[in-house]
This record gives sequence, C-alpha cells and structure tokens, in this order.
Amino acid sequence: MKLLTNAQKLLLPLLRRQRSSKTTTVQAHDPTAAGHPALTSAQLDELERNAVLRHHRNNVPLIRKLIEASVGGDRSVEQQLAEELGQLPNATHPRLLDYGEQPRELAQYVHRKMPPKPKEFSELARSLNLYRMDHLGNYTGHKSYYLTGQLATLEQAIIQYALESVTKHGFQLIAVPDILPKEVIESCGMRTEGERTQVYKLDTGECLSGTSEMALAGFFANKVLTEEELPLKVTAVSRCYRAETSGLQEEKGIYRVHQFTKVEMFAICTPGQSEAELEEFKNIELDLFKQLGINFRLLDMPPCELGAPAYQKYDIEAWMPGREMWGEISSCSNCTDYQAKRLGVTYRRDSDGQVLHAHTINGTATAIPRLLIALLESYQREDSIEIPTVLRPFMDGQESITRNKRIPETKLVKFIKAAS
Repeated sequence: MKLLTNAQKLLLPLLRRQRSSKTTTVQAHDPTAAGHPALTSAQLDELERNAVLRHHRNNVPLIRKLIEASVGGDRSVEQQLAEELGQLPNATHPRLLDYGEQPRELAQYVHRKMPPKPKEFSELARSLNLYRMDHLGNYTGHKSYYLTGQLATLEQAIIQYALESVTKHGFQLIAVPDILPKEVIESCGMRTEGERTQVYKLDTGECLSGTSEMALAGFFANKVLTEEELPLKVTAVSRCYRAETSGLQEEKGIYRVHQFTKVEMFAICTPGQSEAELEEFKNIELDLFKQLGINFRLLDMPPCELGAPAYQKYDIEAWMPGREMWGEISSCSNCTDYQAKRLGVTYRRDSDGQVLHAHTINGTATAIPRLLIALLESYQREDSIEIPTVLRPFMDGQESITRNKRIPETKLVKFIKAAS
C-alpha cells in the first residue's frame, strides 16, 4: 500500500500541472503531495511485480524511461508520465499473493435439491412464453432480450426485494445518470479506449455507464466530507451497458448481454473502516442469496481477477443446474484509495483537521439476468416456476409462474416483395 501511495504522490502533482492548462470534469486533490521524492528503482521493481502478478498491462518499463526524460521539464513528457502512472493497478492484499491464478472457495451454501432433469433457462422461458432473444439483430442488436409477462414482474420483484434489504442496512437510494464523462469512468478503473474496452462511447465523447458504481463515485468527486459522515453508504438501480461479447456455449442467452439491470451498493469510508465495510457488503450479499434459497458459493479472488482498482474482491457464484455450471451473480471489492485519489474524494480527519483521501467499497446486490437464470433453473417444475417465498410479497402473493397467454408468441416472418 505504501508503494502505491508513493506512485500516486508522484502522479498527483503531474496531474495538477496537466489540468491547469486543460479543463476536465475530474480534478485530483492531495494537499500533502508537494515535495515528495520520485520513485526509486527498487520501488519501480515492486510496482512491476505487482502489475505482472495481476496480469495487468506492464507499463513500468515505459514509466522508467519517462521519469528519466521528465528531468528536463518537458510538459508533453510529464503529461504522458501522468497518464501511464494513472494506469498502474492498485496494490494487492498480502493474503492473495500465494493464490496463483485460481480463487479460493471459502464456503458453499446448499438450500435446494436440484430437479432430476433440469431444463436450461432459455428453454424454460420460451416454453412459458416469457422471453424473447431470437431474431432481434435487425433492430435491437445481438445480445439483447425481452422479458415479458410474469418474468418481467419477477425482475421488478427482485429489484424491490434487494432495495428493501440494503436500505435496512443504512444505504441511501440515489437515482443516477447512465451517461457519464469518460474521465469519471476511467477514474473508477475502467479503460474507455482500445480494442478490448467494454465501454460504449457516444459521438459526444461521453460514455454509457457499465455500472452505477461509476455514477455513485462521480457524485462525490472533489468533495471534502467530514469524518462523522463516514462510512457513507448509497445504493442505486440502473441499466448497465457492456460492449463485451462471448462465443462460449456456456455464456449463451442472457448470461452475457450488452445491457441489464443491477442494484449496486457503494460506500465511502476511512482507511480504518474499509476492511470491515467490505465484510459487511459480503455478508449482505450472502444473506440476500440465502433468503432466495439458491445454491451458491463464496470465492476469494486471486490477484489476476482484481482488475485495476480492487485491493481485494469476493465473488459469489450460483449453481445453474440447467447449464450444469457455476455462474457469477455478485461480487464486492475494496478499492482502498484508488478511485478516491483519481476523483478527489476526501474527508477531514477530526483529530487534526487534515484532509485525507477516503476509501471506496462497491458490491452487487443483484444483477438481474444471471440471477433469473439461477432462480428459474433451480425452482423449475414440470409446467411452471415456483416463486421464492421472499419474493412473493412483491408479486401480490403469487406462488408460481405459469405460461403467459396474454402476449402472443413471436415468430420470424420473411416479407417477400410482390411482383408488380
């Protein structure tokens, strides 16, 4: 952690000079950064080991060259150095260093006996006329879908169930925008450029948000909070847009799509609170899925699965009997001060009035499509789907989902131009 702090102390003055001549929506703020020494060769070695361990782009050799070239005070070199330093990943929790490339399974939760010959979600939903994903390429694009009838109602029930649960834990509900400046998205740790980016970019230069975590973090950009306000916990329901694609058979259907609904949890806290906050997020998620009665497992993720911003991360995977696989339905991460330093999220310490960077935590309460897969495949009957008990109050007491007879089935029709 100290090493990443040193890297950021070098980065922030460069960003300050860079932004003094170019206005952006995000401005870094660190009143203690001035006068700190540059990175040593040994520190750069450690930064490189961390990047390699996390399977992150190793830009440390380039950083070494730019540090040497920046001695002359060339503004263009300083700007490039600032950009490269900003792309370094966060530090890695010490307990993860010997994990290799595989997660550690911490617990497995079994709540239901699986059906003897389970059907896959798409087959179930189509047989009940609750879903459409075929033949949408001409007007909504591939990886799109429609939920109809009681399945659409079930989606709303899950959202309300999740919101009721998280707000009981002190989370404040915020409605967030789906269109964000790219600076906010990149400050949260997601790249908006390059062939492998998952971000949809608009002609205006702004981007579609991949998760409400970004909008929630951006809401507090350049703010100085009081220590009494922390931990500050917020939640949001939003559509999430991902440009990612997959040709894997196990990820067919609505498992991996370009847009979906998610209930997100987000917290700003002090460095001393962040470990406990992550555990609270994890426990909230575990309780949500225990109450839903699905079979799932808790994983502690290795360094190569942390992305750029996370210091540590837990994943939750549900058993999907129709697919005969574990599928990720939730996660939670401690990003320490990675996002806060890039967004300028700070707090004033009570003891001495010093302004310090906060820590941020994020977690998924529910990601709808994959949770629907787990629920329908786990609760399927011969000609209906049982509704989990905790969701029935949000569906007028309804106990099962049956075939949708109100919306007609859709079939692809080829229009042939009549001869004149």
